[in-house]
Amino acid sequence: MELIQQIPQLSAYLAADDAIDHEHPLVRETVAGLRNDTTDAYTYAAAAYAFVRDTIAHSADSGDMRVSWRASDVLATRNGICHAKAHALAALLRAAGIPTALCYQALGEEDGDPGPVHGLIAVRLPGRDRWDRQDPRGNKPGVDAQFSLDEERLAWPVRPEFGEVDYPVLHAAPHPAVLRGLKSAEDRRQLWRTLPTEL
Repeated sequence: MELIQQIPQLSAYLAADDAIDHEHPLVRETVAGLRNDTTDAYTYAAAAYAFVRDTIAHSADSGDMRVSWRASDVLATRNGICHAKAHALAALLRAAGIPTALCYQALGEEDGDPGPVHGLIAVRLPGRDRWDRQDPRGNKPGVDAQFSLDEERLAWPVRPEFGEVDYPVLHAAPHPAVLRGLKSAEDRRQLWRTLPTEL
């Protein structure tokens, strides 16, 4: 699949906004801590990915009913669904000068019904003439996402036979329908009804 930049200028994928608030002190503090243990953009990106994947619980796995959507809140609560974790990782990478996009998949539920759109990121590391998708959702039995530049190691490769779709657009900011769903939900139970099932 060819990934398509929503905005031609790479600088758009370094910007801060309400959700990817990478100028927030907590985001900057986290970046500084990660940088202490890394040597270059590649090792930093891998460390930031592992930090978000492994230390921020996916609320559907942990049972946490809170809904976080702003990167700094995700880092503060150590909680969030895939979209929230993608916002946090994008903030950590952009704060370190690494262009990062948000991207989405339409996935199905086990019963065949469409599920909420799934969120992940794509990163453009120095010296690479391409974007590489990464999924910081968090692993569990049956899910083994890894930071990988050679081949995608996402939580869920799409199954076209079930109508699942990889959306090729690389968004510089959260998709408005996704952000609206996150902001309007009072708790995670309601969130499954407010998130879109397609974009």
